[in-house]
Amino acid sequence: MNYSIRKLLLLAVFAASGTMASAQLPNEKFGKPSKLEWDFAGWGEATKADAIILSKTMTVTYKLTDQVSNNNMTDIEVNWGNIDDFGKNQIDESSILVNFEVRLRTKILKPEGARHANIDITYYCADDGNVYNSDNLSDLKVKVFTRNAKGKVEKRNVNTDGFAQERVDANYVVTHVKVPDVEAGSIIEYQYNITSTRAAFLYDWVFQECIPTVRSKCDIEVPAFLQFNMNTPINKLVKSSVEVGRLAYDVNRTDMKKGKTCPTNHYKIVGDYILPEDKEIANFTSQIAMPHVTVPAKMPEGHTHLKIEN
Repeated sequence: MNYSIRKLLLLAVFAASGTMASAQLPNEKFGKPSKLEWDFAGWGEATKADAIILSKTMTVTYKLTDQVSNNNMTDIEVNWGNIDDFGKNQIDESSILVNFEVRLRTKILKPEGARHANIDITYYCADDGNVYNSDNLSDLKVKVFTRNAKGKVEKRNVNTDGFAQERVDANYVVTHVKVPDVEAGSIIEYQYNITSTRAAFLYDWVFQECIPTVRSKCDIEVPAFLQFNMNTPINKLVKSSVEVGRLAYDVNRTDMKKGKTCPTNHYKIVGDYILPEDKEIANFTSQIAMPHVTVPAKMPEGHTHLKIEN
């Protein structure tokens, strides 16, 4: 075989192998960085970065109680046609809980990238003292993974009790997550939940950070009677889809059968291999589309639900 042709074929094989390896990134299971992630040092211009985000996900789920449904809901399922008019406040928002589960995995590539082990979590917390008018940040976990000289992975948990909080304005506070003793080669993982009774509000999701991002994913399943206008990014790096789903809700009343469900709109938005300077990447945003519903206080300008430190 001609040497030049054989060389081209070998290059094609290596290129395909690299694509396959990248396609397997990342392992989104919390606490389980893959071997590929340990060996991964970026792609293209991202190899010049001092840190990269391997995986960044937000999963939004709703929990409905029997108070959401009408009194005549004994034999039929909940849907937008027979639900109380949310827009006229005939549904108690406290009977609808929204949970935002966020996971983030960052790899430090260079010593100066250690600052990216620190993140800010901004969330709604009104200063009026009403706990029912505030979101709750909980289950915050931070893990640091390193490999010793023998290649063995060592893991340590970071104490989250001492993280500082700062009020941004009358509606929002930020928790400053500081991770000590991080070095080049370390992988840091964060996981937390935000629980909200504000059914008419969804946090925006930012696909770009100040460092390259391998995978950014937003998964939201919204009860169909909550009508949102979704502004999904239109870009070759971001793929979005929506499909009809089902959501079971808690039933405590004796006049209702178990196993009732509500139709949902299930949104999935995934962005892959996003560089900080990609100007076309947009945020995933939403706006409640129902009449008579007061729009909740928006995030302060310059803040995001999850922010990586510059």
